Amino acid sequence: MAQQEESFDAVLNKVLGVAIRRRWWVLLPTSVIAVGACMYSLRLPARYESEATILVERQQVPERYVTANVTTDVREALLVMTDTVLSRTQLLRIIDEFGLFPNERKRLVPEELVDLMRHNINIEPLQKTPENNDLNAFRISFTGVDPHSAQAVTDRLTNLFKIENLKSREEQSTGTTNFLADELAVTARELKQQEDRVREFKMKNLGELPEQQQGNLAILAGLQSQLQNTMATLGRAREQQAYYESLLSQYESMSAAGVPAPGAATVSPADTIKAELTRLRNEKADLLARYTEKYPDVVKIDEEIKEAEALLAAATPAPEPTKEGTAQESPKSARSVERDAATAQLKSQLEANRLEIKNANEEVKQINARIAEYQRRLNLTPVREQELADLLRDYNQSKAHYEDLLSKKTQSELATSLEKRQQGQRFRIIDPPSLPMKPSSPDRVKISLAGLAAGLAVGVALALLVETRDHSLRDEQELRRIFAFPMLVGVPMLLSKVGERRHLRVKVLEWVAGVILCLLVCATEFYVYRRG
Repeated sequence: MAQQEESFDAVLNKVLGVAIRRRWWVLLPTSVIAVGACMYSLRLPARYESEATILVERQQVPERYVTANVTTDVREALLVMTDTVLSRTQLLRIIDEFGLFPNERKRLVPEELVDLMRHNINIEPLQKTPENNDLNAFRISFTGVDPHSAQAVTDRLTNLFKIENLKSREEQSTGTTNFLADELAVTARELKQQEDRVREFKMKNLGELPEQQQGNLAILAGLQSQLQNTMATLGRAREQQAYYESLLSQYESMSAAGVPAPGAATVSPADTIKAELTRLRNEKADLLARYTEKYPDVVKIDEEIKEAEALLAAATPAPEPTKEGTAQESPKSARSVERDAATAQLKSQLEANRLEIKNANEEVKQINARIAEYQRRLNLTPVREQELADLLRDYNQSKAHYEDLLSKKTQSELATSLEKRQQGQRFRIIDPPSLPMKPSSPDRVKISLAGLAAGLAVGVALALLVETRDHSLRDEQELRRIFAFPMLVGVPMLLSKVGERRHLRVKVLEWVAGVILCLLVCATEFYVYRRG
């Protein structure tokens, strides 16, 4: 332990000895370099930094009501806007407007001025929390030689960013709306073509469509019922025809012979007509039990009843004339007239009955043709249903696509209107451009301290270099290290009085010079510190 302390003391004494001997090699470079660094820092022009903070505000209207068209990340949008704002044309315009870099403009080309301008502009994104990757705000700063011009340029840059943000978002939103409008127009034309195809198909196959199937079935059922009624009418007409022919044959036999026909003595035409009239009335009563009086079959029965009543009136013998009559006719001639009238009326009724049968047969043919047509339509309905399903599939797809585009276009128009009203995402200046009162650069204190440290390092290096090149013997230990014999006696340096006075003056001058250099360095450093 004692040996370590003695070794440390020896090293310390040796270092102090070197410092004392080579003091001027340390002091002079340190003073010169320190003072030179201070003078250099004072000659550097002062630069002032003005900064502003811009907040990224989210959309004012909730997104559940209006969805924004622009979904670009704020960081990506900021990079794009930075390239636009810091473009060559924009920066040259700002340089000319504010008269920046007057000295540099004499020796630099425009491209170099733009690079210098960009070097003095700093855009720094701000993030509240490390966990949140969203950009909440960013800072814009500009460094210039004049505080007022720095503030003005920073203000111009912040306004350019605000304008560029609104412009880019509005352009993107408008572009989206225009794109959707063009796509909607194309889809509308396609939908119109699909509608025309469907309409042409329906017009071409009218009556065979699936939605008309129930109507066709109902019409077919009505036609079948009408056919049954017509067949029933035809059957009655044929019965009446047989009935009228039987009556006519009886009347003609009676007219030809003047007497009733054989076998007709017991059944007269009037009795036959009465039986037919009774049958017709019974049939009418049966129809009235199910239908109203305006039903076609009931109306037709009424007409037949009237005809039968007319025939009955014609077939009934007239009453005997009274004695007071002026012109008396014989019973024979009266019966003859009645038979002739009844015969004529029967022929008329028979002709009408034949015409009715003919019309009924024609109606049966028409009904059968219509039934065949509707059966054909019903048979073709499944085929038309498949063909229509293929057309409707394309039509429904086009319609769904059209409605989707229409909804998106309406939503996009709302978003575009929101951007035009500046209610969407926008930049708001929360910290306006500052007016710097103190230079941001150069840091003269750091430069001066760095010069002092560099001078001290150079001085120490020179002192060590000179010391290593000096082979003088300074103490007894060095002598013993070189020579093997022991030292017997030591002779101190003896000076005369003149030499002592000279030596004293030299020491005083050295002290004065050293103090002056130290004071000069301290004063320079203090001045630099005061200048900031």
